[in-house]
Amino acid sequence: MIKGGGWILVAGSVCAIFLVLVLVILNSQMPAGQGEQTPSATWAALAPSPTSPAAGEDYSAARSTMVEYQIRQRGVRDPKVLDAMEAVPRDQFVPEDYVAAAYSDGPLPIGCGQTISQPYIVAVMTELLELEPGDKVLEIGTGSGYQAAILAEITDEVYTVEIIPELAQSARERLTSLGYDTIRASNADGYYGWAEFAPYDAIIVTAAPDHIPQPLVEQLKDGGHMVIPVGPVGWYQTLWLITKEDGEAEYHNKGGVQFVPLTGEH
Repeated sequence: MIKGGGWILVAGSVCAIFLVLVLVILNSQMPAGQGEQTPSATWAALAPSPTSPAAGEDYSAARSTMVEYQIRQRGVRDPKVLDAMEAVPRDQFVPEDYVAAAYSDGPLPIGCGQTISQPYIVAVMTELLELEPGDKVLEIGTGSGYQAAILAEITDEVYTVEIIPELAQSARERLTSLGYDTIRASNADGYYGWAEFAPYDAIIVTAAPDHIPQPLVEQLKDGGHMVIPVGPVGWYQTLWLITKEDGEAEYHNKGGVQFVPLTGEH
């Protein structure tokens, strides 16, 4: 029989064990940190994330699941964007070590300190451009080439600029090998856009400057749309939709994001 203070010791021990178990369970449910993602509560997961396929599985099935659970069920509705996301093999745009995670709900490293964006973010930013077939679109930050391929599924006039020579070269080769040989690619400082082919119906920037580059605003056609993350390095940024009417730019805040910085001499 336990008497007096003994009951207190037993009760205290039981409470301590219970608290440890709760902490273990909570810790096991916390997602591991990753590079670029959407911190905005509005853009949090609204449906169960599909399981990433193992090597050798049917990636077209995984791609369809990605589009349904990560994109359509989170509110992306443009059928051109949904079709493009389902058509482009994301597994071909990630390093070999990450192929099994190609359709997971998050960004992945592609080398040189850069990432391939979370599929949902790619879809959201593409939808904001309101692209139509025949539109001329400029991408700043080619990276792996994935976003350029998505754009090329919607319109056949895509221009993309990458400042890192290794990424520019590998993306160009990858896009050509996958049949996206109409995309024009340049190894240059994207801050200054690509004036030679301006103006553009749409401009998308996939790295974050600390301010909106004026050359890009100037290269946007009247009636056009530009989507760009802006904010300090290593912190959350704001995703801006910029529209242009009668030569005047209008700015629309689309929520919080986190991207790698836009590099260059500016």
